[in-house]
Amino acid sequence: MSSATKSLLRCKSAISFAHRKFSNLLLQPRMGSFTSSPKILNEDAQDSDINLPARMTRSEMLDRCRCEGVQPLLRRHFKGAIKDVGVNTADDFKMLQINAVKKTCVQPLKSPNKIRVFQWNVLSQSLGTTNDSFVCCPEDALEWGNRRYQIVQEILEYAPDVICLQEVDHFNFLKACLETQGYTGTFFPKPDSPCLYLDGNNGPDGCALFYRREKFDFVKSDTRVLEVWRVQSNQVAVVAVLRVRETGREFLVAGTHLKARKGALLSTLRNEQGKDLLDFVHSSAEGRPVILCGDFNAEPTEPIYRTVLGYPGLNLGSAYADFSPNKDVPSMDREPPYTTWKVRDEGEVCHTIDYVFYNKDAFVVNAVLQFPTSDDIGEGRVPSYQYPSDHFSLCCDFRFQDQEKTGQAHIEELKGVSSL
Repeated sequence: MSSATKSLLRCKSAISFAHRKFSNLLLQPRMGSFTSSPKILNEDAQDSDINLPARMTRSEMLDRCRCEGVQPLLRRHFKGAIKDVGVNTADDFKMLQINAVKKTCVQPLKSPNKIRVFQWNVLSQSLGTTNDSFVCCPEDALEWGNRRYQIVQEILEYAPDVICLQEVDHFNFLKACLETQGYTGTFFPKPDSPCLYLDGNNGPDGCALFYRREKFDFVKSDTRVLEVWRVQSNQVAVVAVLRVRETGREFLVAGTHLKARKGALLSTLRNEQGKDLLDFVHSSAEGRPVILCGDFNAEPTEPIYRTVLGYPGLNLGSAYADFSPNKDVPSMDREPPYTTWKVRDEGEVCHTIDYVFYNKDAFVVNAVLQFPTSDDIGEGRVPSYQYPSDHFSLCCDFRFQDQEKTGQAHIEELKGVSSL
């Protein structure tokens, strides 16, 4: 046998070994930490105690959330969105006097050419209380009765048009609350959610996507179990094509949650999941502009970050990175210093793994929600009494480029009354 033939056989053997290793890796989230127990197939029914009217004002729902909360939520602010605080504008924020305490009330975007997108890993209740080992978080802060309305409050405080959520294992509760605010949503669970192996679970976790019915018409939606080398993994994506009612402009929004854990093999797996995700998004968009949200479980230095930004045909940028004024440094160096900050058994975990990507040909980033400071968060980090998840939400205001201005909001905008 020639040396060339031997080398070829060694290469084939190495490739075969790598493929087997990845296949085993794909099974880990299903069979890894949870092999000792059979599945506990519970339904999403732990919130049967709630009784909400079909319609509530935003103020009514926020008041209910604040009454249910253990402590006030961490205060956060938008950057780049306010020109004249206190001016009664169509789209900007107003300083309202509520119970003699000044609070920043974020108003919904009225312009049909602007979209506010909210991205958040809300922290699965089953995983958070059983599997995540938040050593500095008080146990009762993790109780679902204390967390659930805080999650709703964090979403509604910023009046988003589109909402992408991960680790959702109480979809029926979120759906009931958000429907009172005029949202419609869809949910796609992981095919073999680790929640299903935990006592007291409320069903599988997965990705959810909501949109404001008043602003958008639904065109179509789709879901996908992400693949790695044509083998299904345990991670999912959900997409929806929406049409702005006033202008007829269509776009696709997608939400996803890639595989967790560190290591070179996991990084490669995430990159392969990302390639499959991008192919799916590109095919579903059919030429429409794209907004892609998710917990990618990857820092900007990982291959998946470059894969997303370099995918042909989508021309994606990272909203938070592109909003940074320092355009002389690479996108990866302009990301926020953290989107998750927690303390586990192995120590403090502080990194950036959540993103909102957008089509740079179609959208401009007008504003982004700032992250709380270290002092604001506190030594115990999150989750905590003041914040219900180990990830911080991301919220971005986008404006369609070169879109004809229509509607009263734009007449006001031209007069200089409203400008985000």
